[in-house]
Amino acid sequence: MQDYINFAKKNGIQLLEKGRCQFCGAHTRRGVHECIEIFNLDIKHLDFSIPENHIYKFLIVDAHALQHPEIHGRWNNHFHLSRLHLIFKYHMHWTYNLSPKLSDCLNEYKARKPKEHLNPPNVFKRGAITSTDILRNPTTTKESKELIKNWALFVYNTWEAHQKTIDVIAIDFLKKI
Repeated sequence: MQDYINFAKKNGIQLLEKGRCQFCGAHTRRGVHECIEIFNLDIKHLDFSIPENHIYKFLIVDAHALQHPEIHGRWNNHFHLSRLHLIFKYHMHWTYNLSPKLSDCLNEYKARKPKEHLNPPNVFKRGAITSTDILRNPTTTKESKELIKNWALFVYNTWEAHQKTIDVIAIDFLKKI
C-alpha cells in the first residue's frame, strides 16, 4: 500500500496530506491517500467473484491508474490506456488471461520505442467521475455498473491525444490473440 508513496518520493512528487486529491480532483479530505483507500475498498452492490463482473474490476483499475499516473511507472499509462482502448474501441470482452498477453505486446513495443512517454492530461481534467463518486453515488448493482463504465470512458476520453499511439499496441495485440 505504501508503494505509491515511495514512488512519488523517488520522483520528487510531494503528496498532499489534506484536501481533494491533487491528481484526479476527487472530493477527499486526505488527498490522494484517501483516493487510494477508496480504490482498495469493495464497490457497493458488485460481487467481483462473479465472472460477468470482472470487466468492472478492470475498468476501475484502469480508470484509477490513469487518473493518478504520477504515482505509477510511466509504462503503466500505456498498459491501462491500451486495455481501455481494446475494450471501448475494439469491444473486447476482457478476461484475466488477456492481461499477461497485453503485457507481452507492451514489452515488445517498449523495445521498439524505449523513450516514449505519454503525457497525462492536466490534473483535475482526467474525467468528470472520480473514486468518491463511485463510493457514494450508486444505490443498485445496475447503477454501480453504469457509473463504473462511465468513469472509465470519461478517463479514456481525456487521454484522447494518445489514442493513435495506443492503437499500434492494440493492433499488435489483436494480431497475436
